Amino acid sequence: MVRISAMGDVIHAIPAYASLRAVFPEARIGWVIEERWRPLLPAGVDVIHVVRTKAWRKQPFSSSTWREMRDAKREIKTARYDLAVDVQGAIRSGVIAWWSKAPRRVGFAKPRESQATMFYTSKVAATRRHIIEQNLELVASITNEPYLMYRSAEIPVSAAAEEFLANVERNGTLRRGQYAILNPGAGWGAKCWPTERYASVARALREHGLVSIVNYGPGEEAMARAVEEQSAGAARRLSCTLEELVAVTKYARLFVGGDTGPMHLAAHFGIPVVALFGPTDPARNGPYGTRSTVLRSADSKTSYSHTADMHEGLKGVSIDEVVSAAQKLLESETIPAGGAG
Repeated sequence: MVRISAMGDVIHAIPAYASLRAVFPEARIGWVIEERWRPLLPAGVDVIHVVRTKAWRKQPFSSSTWREMRDAKREIKTARYDLAVDVQGAIRSGVIAWWSKAPRRVGFAKPRESQATMFYTSKVAATRRHIIEQNLELVASITNEPYLMYRSAEIPVSAAAEEFLANVERNGTLRRGQYAILNPGAGWGAKCWPTERYASVARALREHGLVSIVNYGPGEEAMARAVEEQSAGAARRLSCTLEELVAVTKYARLFVGGDTGPMHLAAHFGIPVVALFGPTDPARNGPYGTRSTVLRSADSKTSYSHTADMHEGLKGVSIDEVVSAAQKLLESETIPAGGAG
């Protein structure tokens, strides 16, 4: 399997991997991925091929880049794969699939970057809207399953991440199963809901006995600080690595946030999700495989242009709507914290 990046997209590829594993339990399955996303790989992947395509693109003429590419190509080719599945649909992922020299190389008929198709021997026309279901269509063409069955596979929590979570518990910041994750950041500004509204949600969740943990990534420190400061003590920032975030998410009781990788991680673990959508299409990118409520204004128009300003439609999602959705999910809990993966 070739799914190099990014966070949500790697998670969306896990059901495709799980289907391959279920149909071919004895197969040796490898996965090509960027180093930073490695903690998201499901248990059971036999061979992990780490690449640095992001760094390579920044220094395309560097001797170290060419050396690393040569070594990666040799490693993947030497594995002697019978099949390569390009779930990414980019030129670089298509090239990597071709590196394998697998006699069968499968990808989408209309990938994100059309030139990727030149590296495939089989092209699959996706008919479904959600990206998880499109990935399952890709795999169904290989497994010959008569219908698309959603399966998943566990993202393991490392011992180091468990220890991190235990330390946070000892410090009194949170208790497993008794906190919500608020995620104000996103890949670009248009997908971000106002910080003061997240703070209001945190104050409302406190009435349900939940501490709100504010998750944030690089460059989102000011945003997280604003939520914490405006929450009157109801929300606390928590800085953690991706490996640690896996553990923190697995034991959450609720997730509130936009179309982001952490939202898809929560959905993977079966955590109830209140998803706030603006420019992106929830039918394609919404939470999948968990109880969820998607809030999107009727004024929102789908656009994947990476604009910095908040999407006007997203401003139409009110605090009351989010709090009400969260209350209903909490009141109808049927999945224990850290549930289905």
